[in-house]
This record gives sequence, C-alpha cells and structure tokens, in this order.
Amino acid sequence: MDETKSTIWQFYKSKPLVLRIGIAFILGSLLGLFLGESVLVLEPLGTLFIKLLKMIVIPIVFLTLVAGMRSLTPSKLGRVGGQTVALYLITTAVAIVIGLITANIIAPGIGLTLPLEAEIMTKEAPSLAEVFMNIVPDNPFSAFAEGNVLQTIFIAIVFGLALAVLQEKAEGSVKAGVESIFNIVEAGAEAMFKVVWGVMEYGVIGVFALMASVFAKTGVDALIPFAKLILSLFLAVIIHITITHLLIIVKGFLKQKPTSFLLGIKDAMITALSIRSSSGTLPVSMANAEDNLCIDEEIYSFTLPLGATINMDGTAMYQGVAAVFAANLIGQTLTIAQQATIVVTAVLASIGTAGVPGSGLIMLTLVLTQLGLPLSVVGFVAGIDPILDRFRTVNNVTGDLAVTALVAKWNDAIDFSRGSWKK
Repeated sequence: MDETKSTIWQFYKSKPLVLRIGIAFILGSLLGLFLGESVLVLEPLGTLFIKLLKMIVIPIVFLTLVAGMRSLTPSKLGRVGGQTVALYLITTAVAIVIGLITANIIAPGIGLTLPLEAEIMTKEAPSLAEVFMNIVPDNPFSAFAEGNVLQTIFIAIVFGLALAVLQEKAEGSVKAGVESIFNIVEAGAEAMFKVVWGVMEYGVIGVFALMASVFAKTGVDALIPFAKLILSLFLAVIIHITITHLLIIVKGFLKQKPTSFLLGIKDAMITALSIRSSSGTLPVSMANAEDNLCIDEEIYSFTLPLGATINMDGTAMYQGVAAVFAANLIGQTLTIAQQATIVVTAVLASIGTAGVPGSGLIMLTLVLTQLGLPLSVVGFVAGIDPILDRFRTVNNVTGDLAVTALVAKWNDAIDFSRGSWKK
C-alpha cells in the first residue's frame, strides 16, 4: 500500500507545476458548474491560497528591491523609472483602443433589456496630488502592516539608496555593516522565493477550490445573457497580448521567440487567472522574472511591484468594452470623439486610482459619468465580474513582465542565453 502511495506521489510530482495547476483549474470549474452551491464548503481552501500569496507580497517586494539597490545607482534608477512608467502608460492606451475596436465589432449589450433605475454608489477617485502624497507613509511599519505596495516601494528605494551611498563612501565598520545588511537582505530574498514555490505547490489545491466556488456562485445561467460582453473582453485581451506584448515587444524589440516568453511566464499567467490579483501574483511574477526570463534583480525588483500597482492594461481595456456595452443597452452609438474621451479618461484614471481598492469600479464610474451613460451598468456586470476580472488580471501581469523584459534589455540587465529564452 505504501509503495502504491509512493508511486502515485512520484507520478504527481513528475508533472510540471503549471500542468497540475491547469488541471486543477479545469476540474474545479467543472465541479462548481455541475454541483453548484454544495461545493462552497471548499471555499476556505481557496481563500487560504490567496492569503498565503498576499502574506509574502510585502516581504518579497521590500527584500528584493533593497537588494537591487546594491547595484542600481540613483541616475540609473531615474532612467529605469522613466522608461517603465512611459511604457506602462503607452500599453494602457493601446489596450483601451483595442478594447473599443473589439467591442464595436461584437456589439455587446444589443438585444438585452435591463432595468436602468438602480444607481450604484461608488467611492470618489482621489486626485493625482493625493495619490502622490499617499506614496510617502506616515509610519513605515503601518505601510508594511497594511500591505501598501507603493509605500513599501518608496521605503525600500530610500533605504536601499542610502545603503548604496554608504557602501561607496563609508569606511571601516560602517562599510562592513552595509555589506552585511545587503548580504542578509539578499539571503532573505532568496528564502522568500523558496516560500513562493512552496505556496505554489499548495496552489494546486487552492486553485481547484477557488474555481469550484466561483462557478458554483456564478453558474451558467448568469453567464449566458452576458456572453457577448465576456467574449468581447476575452478577445480584446488575446489580441492585446498577441500583438502588443508578444509581436511588438518580444519579437519586435527583444528579438526573441514569443513562445519562449510565454513559457517563462506561464506560472504567473495561471496564478493571475486563478486569483485575479496582480499584487497577489507578484511573488510568482518575480520568481518567473529571475528564474525563467533571467532578468537582473535590480530591474524586476522595481518594475514588477510598480506594475502590479499602476499598470492597468486589462482594467483600462475593460472601461472601453463596458462603455460600449452601456451605450448599446440604451440604444446609443458612441461617436469617435466620445471614444477618444474614453481613452484619455481611462489613461488618466489609471494613474489617479492606482493602488486604490476597487480601482476598476472607480475607473468605470468615471468613464460612464464622463459620457453620461447609466451608472447602473456597474451593478449589472458585478455578477460576472469575477470572470471578467481574471481576464483583466492576466493582461496586467503579462504586460508587467513584457515591459520589465524590455526595460531590462535597454539597460543590459537580461541574459537571453539562459532560462526559457533558449527553449
């Protein structure tokens, strides 16, 4: 009996983790659809997986970013930061345009009759000044405790750069102390990557439970009326990833095979699809960047946490799709000028709502208000948002890693002779 168990376990472990998680994703979805609410008893197992991932976000962001400061000078940090933010904004604008084009062709919302009286109360988006002021924490320890990624990035950069300056100018025991701190931080970062893969092993169970509970709550009946909306966003995400990330960035700028890039980030993409959280996926994205894409820590430790917070390709794309959906519901056709307004509003909103809980909802409210479209649409799509949000998150995470790879190439911080690139 023990020998049989050992054989089964060896067979299980011999399969790639991404395959095991993919199978769990499919089986969990089917179980939820066929058995319904009776499988909600599994939901705590999925919640535990998300909590484990969130638990390691702040430690891994702080440790890897401080470690990266060892070789990242202030001038280089400014160059990397400028390139990263510019690329994130450009890809966000492209994503919205692709979303609008796809929605105009598929025309989601036409033929649906929905009551438009109910209004949805949403939080007001913070001003751009408030967003920038909130980057600086009142208390570093409260930033860690609250899981505020932007504030943690700020603290890590300031502390890391201070250590880097001391490393160059200090002498004697102070210099030795700085070296010791950097060594401890680097060891801590490596330890956190080990924790990441331990959490991902549990992720097979977590993803199975998550998908079972999601489809048990949603059900097929809730999906059918919104099939064209789901299809619009799904196709827009596929087109954006294929054209913008794979063909333009990977094949065009990086001069690499798109399949090699996809192989390198498959763990992050499946995790994003499963837990629908860019921040929650961050530890897996960083592990993929180091182990598979062979990007230097000094680059990905900055670009990926920043991207998980401000890069909203998928979310911004959804604003365009949802705006067309809302217009079609009331029999209105959006003009070219109105659609251009969506692009500008969504790009600016993606900056202003960066890192704010419910940012997608705030962005959609801003766009619909700007166009004079019914805010009750927000309520109608809430039932299927767990499905739509998964597509958006995959887009966001893929964009984070594609931009990171490009910034790394521009700064000679990526090794194309190793990892998934040579496959």
